[in-house]
Amino acid sequence: MRIKLFSIPNLLTLANLLCGALGVVAALAVGDLTVAFGLMVAAAVFDFFDGFAARLLGQSGPLGEQLDSLADDISFGLLPAAVLFVLYDRMPGYWLPDWAAAAVFVVAGCAALRLAKFNIDQTQHAEFCGLPSPAAALFCASLGLLSECRGLVLSREAVVAIAFGAGWLMISDVRMFALKFKGFGWRGNELRYSFLGLSALLVVVLHAWAVPAIIVLYVLLSVGRGLTGGPGAGPNTEK
Repeated sequence: MRIKLFSIPNLLTLANLLCGALGVVAALAVGDLTVAFGLMVAAAVFDFFDGFAARLLGQSGPLGEQLDSLADDISFGLLPAAVLFVLYDRMPGYWLPDWAAAAVFVVAGCAALRLAKFNIDQTQHAEFCGLPSPAAALFCASLGLLSECRGLVLSREAVVAIAFGAGWLMISDVRMFALKFKGFGWRGNELRYSFLGLSALLVVVLHAWAVPAIIVLYVLLSVGRGLTGGPGAGPNTEK
């Protein structure tokens, strides 16, 4: 069987991977966490459009699915871990030694597990089980951006705690809503429209600080939906 390697969706996925790899270089070799964050955002854009292009062109397939996961583990697993590694080195610590910085790479491992689980879990068509790796990655990388541009200071202990918290959320069984609209009406999309409206407000009010705030909002709304038994709070069994 002849497998077509180079298609438009696959090239977009490779662009995602390239942005992630360059972001790792920007963080670890250059120490520029602002550029690393920008490259992660670019990777997220390519990650969105590769799936869109695959559906539009009818070029979805197992090769693209596997390639997408491999690219995502670089851009949304290794890259955020690299940002946290550099951030750890720059921050004051109370009892953690220098070598404990390696603990932040738990993010990369959990992202790999999250992506592998997504590939075989048939209940994640309309919602997610665990925090999506791009969301966790953007939260972690935004801390590097804020440290350079807004003077954010965290302890080393806090950086490690954030790494483990993000990792746990990715592999948890917490059901997270997806931004897949059921038409354009309000009914059935209440949570999605509310999230987008509140996110826009956060951007206006908080500017750069809005990035981690939006991720926290997403987690809180998802957990709240589950606790209150809101629409789609249970596992989705759609095939």
